[in-house]
Amino acid sequence: MKNEEPKRKLRIRILYTFLAFACALVLLGVRLVFLQVIDSENLQRMAIEQQTRDSLVASQRGAIYDRNHKKLAQSSTAHTVTANPNEIKKAKKDILETAAKLAVVLEMDAEDITKMLQKETNHVTIKRRVEDDMANAVRELELTGVYLQEDAKRYYPYGNFASHILGFVGVDNQGLGGIEMVYDEQLKGVPGRVIALKNALDTDMPFKEEKHIDPENGTNVVLTIDEVIQHFAEKHLEAAYHEEKVKAGASAIVTDVQTGEILAMVTKPDFDLNEPFTLPEETAASINAIANEDERNEARSNALQKLWRNKAVQDSYEPGSCFKIITGCMALEEGLITPETPFFCSGSKKVENRTINCSHHDGHGAQTFADAVKNSCNPAFIDVGLLVGKEKFKEYYKAFGFMDVTGFDLPGEAKGVFYSDQNYNVVELATASFGQGPIVTPLQLMTAVGAVANGGKLMKPFLVKELLDSEGNVVSKTEPTIVRQVISQKTSEQMCIMLENTVANGTGQNAYIKGYRVAGKTGTSEKLPRGSGKYISSFIAFAPANDPKVACLVVLDEPSNGQYYGGAIAAPVVGKILEDTLRYMGIEPQYTEEEKANLEIYVPDLKGLSKDNASKNLTNQGFKYKVVGGGDTIKGQTPAMGSMLATGSVVILYTEDNSTGQSVIVPDVTNLTLSAAQARLAEHRLNMIVTGAGATGNSSNLTVANSQFPAAGATVTEGAAIEVEFRYLDVD
Repeated sequence: MKNEEPKRKLRIRILYTFLAFACALVLLGVRLVFLQVIDSENLQRMAIEQQTRDSLVASQRGAIYDRNHKKLAQSSTAHTVTANPNEIKKAKKDILETAAKLAVVLEMDAEDITKMLQKETNHVTIKRRVEDDMANAVRELELTGVYLQEDAKRYYPYGNFASHILGFVGVDNQGLGGIEMVYDEQLKGVPGRVIALKNALDTDMPFKEEKHIDPENGTNVVLTIDEVIQHFAEKHLEAAYHEEKVKAGASAIVTDVQTGEILAMVTKPDFDLNEPFTLPEETAASINAIANEDERNEARSNALQKLWRNKAVQDSYEPGSCFKIITGCMALEEGLITPETPFFCSGSKKVENRTINCSHHDGHGAQTFADAVKNSCNPAFIDVGLLVGKEKFKEYYKAFGFMDVTGFDLPGEAKGVFYSDQNYNVVELATASFGQGPIVTPLQLMTAVGAVANGGKLMKPFLVKELLDSEGNVVSKTEPTIVRQVISQKTSEQMCIMLENTVANGTGQNAYIKGYRVAGKTGTSEKLPRGSGKYISSFIAFAPANDPKVACLVVLDEPSNGQYYGGAIAAPVVGKILEDTLRYMGIEPQYTEEEKANLEIYVPDLKGLSKDNASKNLTNQGFKYKVVGGGDTIKGQTPAMGSMLATGSVVILYTEDNSTGQSVIVPDVTNLTLSAAQARLAEHRLNMIVTGAGATGNSSNLTVANSQFPAAGATVTEGAAIEVEFRYLDVD
């Protein structure tokens, strides 16, 4: 028995040892299964990351074109300089020396690079968007742990052109505004990759084995805007923005009324798309003066957001008298009035307990509805609105699209606002009838008036015409969309005729274009709170009135140069944009007999002709003449051959060699009527070319010279033509 006890203890120890080994084997097996089966993907990924260096190759972002395929945004090849601080340390390279060499080539501060290289990491980005010359210089340094990755740089060839439409990209080539943001997925493409093997020291293998996965380039976007028309709109709006000292910004939209395509869209002030985070100097200086860093950063962010804001789409305002177009269409469509329906304006209208004035305080007296449109008469439109009634008015307001967003391509579109049912009473209906109270966006108003011009068809506005792949094949195309028929063709035609008369003979004369039938409406609204002295001036028009093709809206927010009526300062801008656009589009002028009689024509080449033949030539073309010198052959003339002059103007003929006309100091004709300006220039032996409202032929004391070129005080030769722009003063 005594011999059995040690044996039993030995067997127990053996059993325990066996069990211990068995448990260890089981645990090892479980661990092995976990590593090889359950966690295998994660371990493989970690192994690949440890054994390889994976670099992204930026895809070529798609280009953005105008409707005629002029490139407005493009990408070019660039490089990103990166570094592996751990690799530099393991290779025992001098960080300060590496940083110093990079600083010289990359034009950076060596201290900043040193801080990056001292980090405990395998990757830092030192500089992005490096051009080829700089990248080659980095490559020639042959620095351990410093790498070049393929990148792409976004470039906008026209700088601040169409900045609020195009938008811009961030440091990672992602769209941050405008079309760049909305169509980011289509534009950005798919990045490629370069995979290189690394050794145990975390450096590249000496044989440089690499695997390349090519990037897929982005889709190209073709816009509906026309680069030429966009330039017209930008040029004339920029001039008005500065001339009228507009404090809260300005916007303009030009559309094809038959399709809803946006031909131009401008917001001022704008910004350089190649430097989108750079504020204007004055703004930047005031922000930099803020002592508190958090407040300074917040002020900078707010200033940038304001600069990037697209007023044509995102800002809403009271449309003022421009809305009378819509009110008139409501009543015409319902058969409540005709263009001949009589109204009476005493200068004000009392609605319940409120007296509402007309812009013409003495009143318009007896007038037809067509006259009320021409005169922009508030009391008459109050009567029209009351005839329509609360329910129908709101129904049409919604039908014209003011209660909804248009579904436009750009981000941040605001909705229109109307009174709630609880706050919508007779007084509110009365003021809404002439555009005070309802809140709309410029885009909504343009869309609604486009329906009036387009036979009553409300078109969905759009900005992207088509998407193209890298081979130029059409991926998708936007077709014009009719949202609904809002009014009849008859109502549309009636309103077009009345709006044409408004420009030819009424408050819209400052948008008059000789030879083109323009239909338009003025708009002036006082900003809240009332009595602040801050106004929004606007004008909307389309042409030709008998076959509308193109429409234009201009909005000036808080002009501060003394004048604020839309008919005075916004209408001339619309007229200039439309005139340039119509001529560019090849739409032929349709001159009235009166216009034909007052057309400017080219001065013929008279050099070498006899005095008698030259005088007959001028007389036959309707010019007057003055001969200087005693010779018989014409040696020179003023104005020169090819100059434009109105019939009845005087051409100076010189009959002796080296003879020149007398020098004349140009007089100041601003604020003079047409006849007075013409007489003053004639006294100084100068001719006059009439532009603006003076070209309507409606000469009166209310049409005066606004500007002239050359300016008063300039020295010219007698017979020279002075271009004088006239403005009509009886506007709203």
